[in-house]
Amino acid sequence: MTEAHLTGAFTSGTVMIPGHDGAQIEAYAALVADPAPRGGVVVIHHMPAYDDATKEIVRRFGHLGFNAVMPNLYWHDAPGAAPDDAAAAGRAKGGVPDDRLVGDVSGGADFLRALPNSNGKIGVIGYCSGGRQSVLAACSLPLDAAVDCYGAFVTGDPSGIEGMPKNNIVPLYDKLPDLRCPLLGLFGADDRYPSPDQVVELEQLLAKYGKSFESHSYEGAGHAFFMVERTAFRPEAAKDGWERINAFFSKHLSA
Repeated sequence: MTEAHLTGAFTSGTVMIPGHDGAQIEAYAALVADPAPRGGVVVIHHMPAYDDATKEIVRRFGHLGFNAVMPNLYWHDAPGAAPDDAAAAGRAKGGVPDDRLVGDVSGGADFLRALPNSNGKIGVIGYCSGGRQSVLAACSLPLDAAVDCYGAFVTGDPSGIEGMPKNNIVPLYDKLPDLRCPLLGLFGADDRYPSPDQVVELEQLLAKYGKSFESHSYEGAGHAFFMVERTAFRPEAAKDGWERINAFFSKHLSA
């Protein structure tokens, strides 16, 4: 029998990577088999957890030809715990501290840059709370591209919102002048966090600071429209969003 030769192949699974302050943390990676140089993407999961839905997003980047890794942001709070339990432990402490998030994303970027088929260019993408954290990382680290998928409280005020772990969530007004790479924002026009007014405020601030920002809002879509397992899923918005993400990262992370 002739040996099969796969094209577009990638492997995926759990790895340990360096995180904040040198801690070893769990992460989920999709690594492309083709040795040709390529960019990498750090995926930041949403607040509910490091879960199957966000692992599927990591695998999608592998399918698109990018190496990708998603740090388990709650590993510091409950190493080895089930994703829901670890997330609950993290939220009980006020959420993921900003400095720890930056350290974990930095470790993910270092992991991707060290791969033999890395071209050295790294992007970051986040969903929900991860959208805000993607912007934070892009203001704090030497990255090449960032995507914010409906990140709440990049602008706006989280105080007074029931159930929000406010201790570690503050708007990024003081960080935005330091944005270090092009940013793509994908939002739902029916969302409240961020609201359309908050998206407009972000657009105006980044224009004022002379930053490269491409923003798209989808009518009929609210929060979490990428999440296929939720009633919030909006296929047309998600399809267009993925096309824009792929084009954006292909442009900015190419060799």
